[in-house]
Amino acid sequence: MTRRFGASFSTLLLPALVALATAAATPASTFGQEPPRSGKTLRVAPEAKKAIDMLKSPFCPGEMLAVCPSEGGAMLRDSIQRMAEAGLSSDSIVSIVLAQFGPEYRAQPLASGTGLWAWVLPPAALLLGFGVVGVVLANRRRTMEDVPVVAPEDVDPATEARLKTAMKEMDEAEEPDF
Repeated sequence: MTRRFGASFSTLLLPALVALATAAATPASTFGQEPPRSGKTLRVAPEAKKAIDMLKSPFCPGEMLAVCPSEGGAMLRDSIQRMAEAGLSSDSIVSIVLAQFGPEYRAQPLASGTGLWAWVLPPAALLLGFGVVGVVLANRRRTMEDVPVVAPEDVDPATEARLKTAMKEMDEAEEPDF
């Protein structure tokens, strides 16, 4: 059985061209990338903005919901906007979104319960680190003060001349040759 290369190539090329043409013809605002170009400014409700700023995106791993470029992120921001326009508070909106997607999408840990540790431990560790550095430096200073300073011994002139000559030779050897 022989296979024709042209037939399989055209079956792959046609769908690729259709997908490319569809993507090129679809405006970016459909995907939540740009605000509408109707001349009207998009007004985000303050409660919606607060709620969006308190959430990570379930559609873009590691991104905040406010900057998620995916279509799912845009749809979630739109639904949050509608909830805010309906009169829900930002805390209520966040609770609804977290109930739907899970508590791991909260941008900041709660200041109560186990989330309190996330607020207390980093500053405590920083203070402990500064304390350890301070103690170590104080101990080093104390040990340096305890070391007696030894006065230089009298050196005979011949040895001193030999040392000066050796140091001069060493300096000359280290000079760069430009």
